[in-house]
Amino acid sequence: MAERILIVEDEATLRESLKRVFSREGYEVEAAGEAESALKILETRAYDLIITDIILPGMDGIELLRRCRELNSEQLFIVMTAYAAVETAVDALRGGAYDYVIKPLLHDEIKRVVRNALRERALRSENTLLKKQLGDLYDFEHIIGKSRVIQDTISEVKKVADSRSNVLILGETGTGKELFARAIHHNSARKDKPFIPINCGAIPDNLLESELFGYVKGAFTGAIANKRGLFEEADGGTLFLDEIGELTQQLQSKLLRVIDDREIRPLGGVHGRKVDIRFISATNKEVSEGYLREDLFYRLHVVSLRLPPLRHRKDDIPLLVEHFIRRYSQEFSKVIDGIDDKVLELLMDQTWPGNVRELQNVIERAVLISEGPIITIRQMPEGIVANKTRLELPQDKLLSISEYTKTFIMTHQEHYSEKQLAALLGITRKSLWEKRKKWNIRRPRSEA
Repeated sequence: MAERILIVEDEATLRESLKRVFSREGYEVEAAGEAESALKILETRAYDLIITDIILPGMDGIELLRRCRELNSEQLFIVMTAYAAVETAVDALRGGAYDYVIKPLLHDEIKRVVRNALRERALRSENTLLKKQLGDLYDFEHIIGKSRVIQDTISEVKKVADSRSNVLILGETGTGKELFARAIHHNSARKDKPFIPINCGAIPDNLLESELFGYVKGAFTGAIANKRGLFEEADGGTLFLDEIGELTQQLQSKLLRVIDDREIRPLGGVHGRKVDIRFISATNKEVSEGYLREDLFYRLHVVSLRLPPLRHRKDDIPLLVEHFIRRYSQEFSKVIDGIDDKVLELLMDQTWPGNVRELQNVIERAVLISEGPIITIRQMPEGIVANKTRLELPQDKLLSISEYTKTFIMTHQEHYSEKQLAALLGITRKSLWEKRKKWNIRRPRSEA
């Protein structure tokens, strides 16, 4: 859809000339000869940009600017003025105009200013939309889970989200520590400021200090220009230090100084700079292991949150499975209606050492390779299937190895692929075929 421009100019020749110029550029253009007429037009339509002369009969361009921005504070304006009235144009900028152009107009110049104005407006709108989407994404209502343990955790997080206090998040790998860190940030007064995540264990020690503090030109070999560090990038916002226990003792000491003094100094720099940062840290280690300096630990865990592992919130597994199926069905453009009940029972029986992240990976893979509307046992990894090997037989019935193997094949062949079934029995696929032939067991129709 073409962007709409309203031109307000009392000189008819210039007005029509500008209208032709911007129509040829692909814009939808309307024109008015005075401010009052422009206001009447604006009562019926909205315009992406208004280009107005400052000197107009009756109401001038500055008053038009003021009246329009009372109705729409985001209205984009460019003003035109004669060279002698540049000071008035500066007043227009103070009043909210994007830019001004000086008469006599150069078409290439005003086209450039208009392109820049509309491009900046589009970027600003996109940025606003992205911030809203991020806010929605990390709203507490979007954290999946209805179990008592996860709801209690969310309640704790809500209490601390809007404070200035530093937070230490404890939990096993894959429990969603960064998700909760982002939720804390996006539900705080800092939500419009940066959220900077950094994995302390993923960056070599010799690079991590320069990443955090930045450096000045010439600080070391290869420092050919000044570089802002992540501390400075996070000013006013939140810095999320994941795997905080991986910091060396030297870096822990320097981090402690930043927290205490709220000041940073880049490598090779002489002068410090004040920063306002909220620190959220996370670790999958036990605090009692003593991997953090005691004084740093107390600064970081003003508030402490412990995230429950998935094995302690198994009631949430069906909700998580449904969420991931919906997410990856959309991503892979597939129509997946759900999951087989027996497969869901299998997932509920797992211990999930990798927690939610492991479950997410399993469902992503299942959706990717699925050829039907329902996820079945055939889409499950062998490791998941192998954890469910027992046969539910009467307690008082003893079977020989041969009888057990025969019963196992007959019971489970509808649910497992040939490869999976052979792996569960610890035999080759050829041996499975021979046993079927020996006991006259027909293969499932889908396998035949």
